[in-house]
Amino acid sequence: MNASAEPQPVVLVIDDDASLREGLSRLFRSVGLQVKAFASGAEFLRNKLPDVPSCLVLDVRLPGLSGLDFQSELIRAKVDIPIVFMTGHGDIPMTVRAMKAGAVEFLPKPFRDQDMLDAVQAGLERDRGRRKAAGDTARRESFDSLTAREQEVMFLVTAGLMNKQIAGKLRVSEITVKVHRGNVMRKMGAKSIAELVRMADALGLRQETT
Repeated sequence: MNASAEPQPVVLVIDDDASLREGLSRLFRSVGLQVKAFASGAEFLRNKLPDVPSCLVLDVRLPGLSGLDFQSELIRAKVDIPIVFMTGHGDIPMTVRAMKAGAVEFLPKPFRDQDMLDAVQAGLERDRGRRKAAGDTARRESFDSLTAREQEVMFLVTAGLMNKQIAGKLRVSEITVKVHRGNVMRKMGAKSIAELVRMADALGLRQETT
């Protein structure tokens, strides 16, 4: 598997109708999407949110907490996930409330399969954008936490220089370079040089060094 490949997105479905959950699961899997289905908001909250691009398909009418109230709970809990609502009893005030709170779409039942797929794809694209922005911010903060010398070492490592070459350029020992390099990997959260190179590219930091 390509280490730089995007994580496989997942669609999360909350509906108390088992046949609808199964039908939606088949629909999403038919276009290559992962699916996790839940009978209630409480069941959803007992599970860890996947750390991949995600979209939540949520029924407005649920036992206990309604879909709209559940949306409010997620916002309060700072769970940022795009939501596609579906309902057999939708009305304009419901739709307005859902969309104002950031919903991607509000689909009345019965809906066309293609309308649902289009809405979910829009939600996944929105979540990809959010995750990229959050990742860019985190990478920049990690880079800013490096000392000036560690930043120099990161530039040189990601330009393809070996420890001995870096030591010569910086006029320090190889041991010192290894220490700085280890600090860079730890602070940036990079598990490999290839991952560090991707981070440098994303931040626009990498340059070829002769």
